[in-house]
Amino acid sequence: MTTAQSKVYIEILRHIKAYISEKQLSYGDKIPSEREFAEKLKVGRSSVREALRALELLGMIETRRGEGTFLKDFREHNLIEILGTFILEDSKAIDDIFEMNTILEHSALNLILNTNHEEALKQLVRKLEENSMITRYEFMNNIVLIANNHLLSRIWRVLNEYVHFVAKGNKVDTYPKESFENLVNALLIKNPEKTMKAYQMLALEENVE
Repeated sequence: MTTAQSKVYIEILRHIKAYISEKQLSYGDKIPSEREFAEKLKVGRSSVREALRALELLGMIETRRGEGTFLKDFREHNLIEILGTFILEDSKAIDDIFEMNTILEHSALNLILNTNHEEALKQLVRKLEENSMITRYEFMNNIVLIANNHLLSRIWRVLNEYVHFVAKGNKVDTYPKESFENLVNALLIKNPEKTMKAYQMLALEENVE
């Protein structure tokens, strides 16, 4: 693929992404056909075909004969596994994954400590009381959402796909519910020392071989 072809290819992918965002499409929704995208972008159908084929190979879209092309659930596609196979081959790369995960989670905790999220934290306490089983991912996802930083939240969720790819069959999500409650209570009283001590009890590295 030449530089010019690469630029067209990337531009098509950007347009598809923008279209999905603009129309607020979700899993199962239909997207325009190869011909329609070609006409909108004023590019050759072959270029659009290549872009759609790449998305289909990653499992992000699917083509149903006689029906059209539809979005698939992000969690079902193979991108994380495909990339993980290539970029997580050495221990340094794996260590970096966990280090970055810790940095992001520390940032979320500090945002909560420095702003007023009392009601959201109390709702999380109630959720913990109502659920006997909750995974680390579910809990930390709530924490990251409470921190209310959209970019941090998006990066954290993608990174955790790699965390689970690395962990594979290891039980990275198994913790006593009291560990989650201790962290929320420390956040409620805005005590940085107790917060970080409670967070250390949930350190991923302790449960991943």
